[in-house]
Amino acid sequence: MIVTSGWARTALSHRICTGIPRRRLGKLIAELADPWQAQQESRLRDRRGGDRVRAQGAGPGHDLVFTDRVIATLVILRFQLPHAALALFYNVDRATITRAVGEIRPLLAARGFAVPGNPDLRLRTLADVFAYAASEGVELRIDGTEVQVRRPKANRPGRRAFVSGKKKQNTMKPTAISDGKGRLLWCGATRPGRMHDVTALGLARDFGGQVSAPPKKPSKDATETQLAEYNTARKTQSSQRICVEHAIAEPKQWRPLQRYIGRREHFEDTMLAIAGLVSDRCAER
Repeated sequence: MIVTSGWARTALSHRICTGIPRRRLGKLIAELADPWQAQQESRLRDRRGGDRVRAQGAGPGHDLVFTDRVIATLVILRFQLPHAALALFYNVDRATITRAVGEIRPLLAARGFAVPGNPDLRLRTLADVFAYAASEGVELRIDGTEVQVRRPKANRPGRRAFVSGKKKQNTMKPTAISDGKGRLLWCGATRPGRMHDVTALGLARDFGGQVSAPPKKPSKDATETQLAEYNTARKTQSSQRICVEHAIAEPKQWRPLQRYIGRREHFEDTMLAIAGLVSDRCAER
């Protein structure tokens, strides 16, 4: 049986496969169309060494149209399926799916994060998050999370940098920020698993009126008084921390953020793309 691209599009565009409703999928495709077209024109101009000679639309068409490229990318981000499996659905070569993911994933990562009650505003940097929090009087919750990644090859420099002392695994550590209702506002500052969560603690120190972070653990030679103060602060802060824990849990419903098996250089874009899509749903609550 030959699977047509129309059948594949109908089946794979379901919310179960893409992780987002078809209504939001249509808006997403329309949002990414112009950036993708500009990206393609820039690539072709570089390859030609100048402006196009023939009229736009001349020449062979794409084996996989733009809509199917977005859908295929979302399915791979959702379930971390092998590219060859999606190629069977669309009756194209595996390289076509790989190329499509390489085009769409950075566009999804560049979208930024949605803001509750303001659909026209997107938070793309940490400075954007703090500016938004200051203008709206939002107290931010911040915490780190770990995602298991493949172990680097032996005898590679920096191989031990990914070994997490807590997880006893090779991990990457993104930092997540949410508001008091558990809505994800930003996720980034990815670092190797061996690095301590100094980023979160430093932000809480520098922006004490805007950021709530877990208290720093006392040293091994801490006194009984210091341990008691730490336990009191930890229990006080735990009820506030649960908001960001919920924000971290939602992106981890997507398979790549449970255990990432792709190339580590693509992890940042993968994480930003998934977290940005999750923030769209959070902003609607």
